[in-house]
Amino acid sequence: MPTYHRGEIAVQERAGLARQAEFSLGGIGESIPPVARDFLARQPWIVLGGTDQDGRVWATQLTGGAGFLRVPDPRTVVAGALPPPGDPLAGVLTAGPAVPIGMIAIEPATRRRMRVNGRARREGTGLRVDVDQVIANCPKYLQKRSHRWAGPDEAGTAERTVTDGTGLSPAQQRKVRAADTFFVATASDRGDADASHRGGNPGFVQVLSPTLLRWPDYTGNAMFLTLGNLLLNASAGILVPDWETGDALHLSGTARTVWDAEDMAATPGAQRLVEFSVEAVREITAASPLRWTSPGYSRFNPPAG
Repeated sequence: MPTYHRGEIAVQERAGLARQAEFSLGGIGESIPPVARDFLARQPWIVLGGTDQDGRVWATQLTGGAGFLRVPDPRTVVAGALPPPGDPLAGVLTAGPAVPIGMIAIEPATRRRMRVNGRARREGTGLRVDVDQVIANCPKYLQKRSHRWAGPDEAGTAERTVTDGTGLSPAQQRKVRAADTFFVATASDRGDADASHRGGNPGFVQVLSPTLLRWPDYTGNAMFLTLGNLLLNASAGILVPDWETGDALHLSGTARTVWDAEDMAATPGAQRLVEFSVEAVREITAASPLRWTSPGYSRFNPPAG
């Protein structure tokens, strides 16, 4: 039966939302229902969160044609793709042994999303995930977009480059400031992984320095799966996708929740704040063959500070 771990419970209690969290627990299951199976089968991509061989947490993505995500039974998801060389999680996800993985599938055109957490292992040219948790999420803060596949003659689709660093370059800082969406990966103190979505109007992520980001934690479902993990294990990873070019900005580091009332009051919509310290940066050009339309911003987005 689904339960919260002690980090999630502690954050729920500090936020004064333990009752709401108890109600929201009904949104966590242990198997994939038919409606979710059909939803996954339509998706051309999925975001993953996990820990690499060096203990760093990263968020990344997989893409494939229609049906590349399959649910052969309610406790299993099969992805017909592997992370390519250079991907921050390629080493652990192509090696063979099962590893904890968090996944979030988002359909921006309909503002639908779901999370699946479990244990992944390589199976041929793809991944097989044994499901532990299936989590229903609301459409808040999701920007509406439609996708297409990049044509062979589009600039940037042919050459894939990987650039590493320990801090954000000026150009990367501009990308983060302009972002309306990113994905955050965390893990509990036992290593169980989770991947989640954060969205808002451009500017909702503040770049305080090349190695320090801050964003507001808006009103949500009160589960606090991300913040609960961070209370027990500060390691975290971020994926900032470039919807127009297919490039991907991956960050790994540590994060903490800020409960300072004055800081929260200065940030529209913030119920809490999260500060992320950047320790590793990996930027990959032509990381995805998908291209997306300009966003229709969520009506739930508070104004950016």
